[in-house]
Amino acid sequence: IADYERTVDTLLAGLDHDNHALALEIANLPQQVRGYGHIKEANVALVEARQADLLARYTAPREQRTAA
Repeated sequence: IADYERTVDTLLAGLDHDNHALALEIANLPQQVRGYGHIKEANVALVEARQADLLARYTAPREQRTAA
């Protein structure tokens, strides 16, 4: 929960009209963590990797976001 709260704080700090859709995509990532045992662990790993990628795009300077 603390990690999600930090992520939301990051999203809110940089939120604007241009990155709203990306912020929603990042905020909704935890909904993809399903299953039990090894299935859940695999989903967590996928979500963490996707979150790292999306957060890097989100926190990148605007010039780099629009060039990608």
